[in-house]
Amino acid sequence: MGTGAGASLRGILDAAARGRFPAADGGTTVVPQERHRDAGVIAFTAHAVVITDEDPQWVRAALKAVDCDALAAAMNPRFLAAFLDRTHRTMDTIDLLTVASRLPGPPPLPLTPLDDPDHPRVVRARAHRDDVRVWAADGGVLVIGRGVAGRLEAAIEVDEAVRHRGLGRALATAARHLLPADAADPVIWAQQAPGNARSVRAFQAAGYRPVGAEALSLPRTPKPSAEDARVAE
Repeated sequence: MGTGAGASLRGILDAAARGRFPAADGGTTVVPQERHRDAGVIAFTAHAVVITDEDPQWVRAALKAVDCDALAAAMNPRFLAAFLDRTHRTMDTIDLLTVASRLPGPPPLPLTPLDDPDHPRVVRARAHRDDVRVWAADGGVLVIGRGVAGRLEAAIEVDEAVRHRGLGRALATAARHLLPADAADPVIWAQQAPGNARSVRAFQAAGYRPVGAEALSLPRTPKPSAEDARVAE
């Protein structure tokens, strides 16, 4: 199991976007967090990348202690729980990680820039991303921001009343058109929960390629003390 000496997360992601993946050798690469917010695990084919500032020796020991196929250990619930406990973090789910390249020309549907910091989709996006931009369509929302290692990420939301009309696919495609022509990284990433079949189908229909699985974590929000609660009252 390698500890990823000299490896950078951004370099690994940039290579994966071009179809060059870590060696399928059953190993694990440990890379440091590029910012405190971003930690977790990315699993490629027969190789895992653990993003953490913890001692790689601890990662190695924790993976070895998991009673499962070694290739599955980094995404095993027991390892992820140990990782979250060790780092005092929390997570939502394991996502399918996908990527797509830029498309020329305008988006395939009308979009209106949305400047509403209190919109629920915007609030969620800013917990995970920087430089968040939001567009509204008739019945949907498209969010683009910079996530792990500064990569550009897209997320979409479609109103229940207009589902099954191709809007999700159109929004996911629109994100590819909104990348600037001179972008240093002319690709866009997106995550989908595997159980959200609608989202998986929409992004794959829009040309996003699966590259791996991802379990990202966030620092736990401290619970207010009794004194803080009294002050807030």
